[in-house]
Amino acid sequence: MKKNILALTVVTFIAFTMACKPSNETNKEAEAKAQQDITAIEVPTQDGLKRAYFASGCFWCVEAIYESVKGVKESISGYSGGHTKNPTYEESNTGNTGHAEAVEVIYDPEVVSFETLVDVYFGSQDVTQENGQGPDKGSQYRSIIFYQNDAEKRIIEEKIAALNKTLGDEEVAAQVMPFQKFWEAEGYHQNYEARNPNNPYIQNVSIPRLKRFQKKFPELLKEDAKH
Repeated sequence: MKKNILALTVVTFIAFTMACKPSNETNKEAEAKAQQDITAIEVPTQDGLKRAYFASGCFWCVEAIYESVKGVKESISGYSGGHTKNPTYEESNTGNTGHAEAVEVIYDPEVVSFETLVDVYFGSQDVTQENGQGPDKGSQYRSIIFYQNDAEKRIIEEKIAALNKTLGDEEVAAQVMPFQKFWEAEGYHQNYEARNPNNPYIQNVSIPRLKRFQKKFPELLKEDAKH
């Protein structure tokens, strides 16, 4: 979808809009079933660093956002939330693997809390957009916030409840899912925005999204991300 950003048509947009509500209802049904049937896997702290997992559209965009945050050592692009093993970009992009483009955020909990990372998550996307972000539409671009334990789940649910009170007739579209597995994406996807600054998608979608986030949360930025 990222490759075809300029080729979206009015017919496609209308068709997607009409399909949004049923799609989100399906997402929420899957969310409820996963929370009931699946036990979240907690990734051990390693060398004082923890890991968190988020999906909200193009992983090129989300990776760059989290890497600009103080306390985040690294953000890795990949796939999560699906039912197949070792998904490739091409397979995931069909929507048939069930995976969403996601990021693994490696962070120092002494510098940045999981709660703040959740604020970054919701503060850097359109929280009401279903099955996508911006021009990227489809289940592979849906928003999912993963929890590894009850404490993380409680933080997420409290944030969503507070957001929903401000949204009127709309509600947060993101799924809240127990974390199971993160599959690292192909090497050429890693640090894509930094390595491909002149790419049209990066220029027109990723960088503007990053700048909107940075303007909203200047106090969270690393020094080299403030310039």
